[in-house]
Amino acid sequence: MGMMEAVRLFFNRYTDFRGRSRRAEYWWVQLFHILVLLVPYILLFAIGGIQSGEMNILGVILMIAILVYALAVLIPGLAVSFRRLHDRDMSAWWLLIGLIPYLGSLVLLVFYVLPGTKGPNKYGPDPKNPSAGAADVFS
Repeated sequence: MGMMEAVRLFFNRYTDFRGRSRRAEYWWVQLFHILVLLVPYILLFAIGGIQSGEMNILGVILMIAILVYALAVLIPGLAVSFRRLHDRDMSAWWLLIGLIPYLGSLVLLVFYVLPGTKGPNKYGPDPKNPSAGAADVFS
């Protein structure tokens, strides 16, 4: 799975909180977010959008663009996080551990890095091999 396929899948499954997502889907999307947000941040600092604590009009426009993008990917970002935890056969309630400062984010990072369960689990078929054992999910 490449970046473009992962990003396409990310936006196609915009509000799909069920099922499973592979590590590749999750991490390619994270890289895409970094690359997209890097442009306005570089522009913001290169043009002096923030000078001595005050923001000029171009800085305000760039910050609004960043906010709009962040709001646009909030729901699909939660959805892919749910699906990533489901791939590990974990409830999405584990996302709440991220509310614990520092430690929670580290625990979630470990969950996102670890491989998913092989074969089907209670959240659906294996996204790496969806045809293998798909009938066993409901047994």
